[in-house]
Amino acid sequence: MRRLIRGALGAVLVVLAVSGCSQRHYDERGKADAPVAGRAGEDSPAEVYNFPDGFGNVATKCVGDGRRGYATTKSVRQEDEDDVVVLPAHAVIVDDSECRAP
Repeated sequence: MRRLIRGALGAVLVVLAVSGCSQRHYDERGKADAPVAGRAGEDSPAEVYNFPDGFGNVATKCVGDGRRGYATTKSVRQEDEDDVVVLPAHAVIVDDSECRAP
């Protein structure tokens, strides 16, 4: 009987822990990705270059035929226990002949 109770409590704890990471949590705070019509957007990962604390990181990827996008973070601020604010600095798109459309 004790095993059953421990197992049930363990399952409840796992469900509670995972539910805090839901998409809804980020949507409600305006931190989720922007919606893409027909969910047909290109979603491959970007290359991220991490700089030491206190400096903005850089992310880059091809964003179209002959185009590369760069984005940086200006700063990260802790609002409360579970809410972090990332302030973007700049997003730039430049010509890159190595970027080809899929």
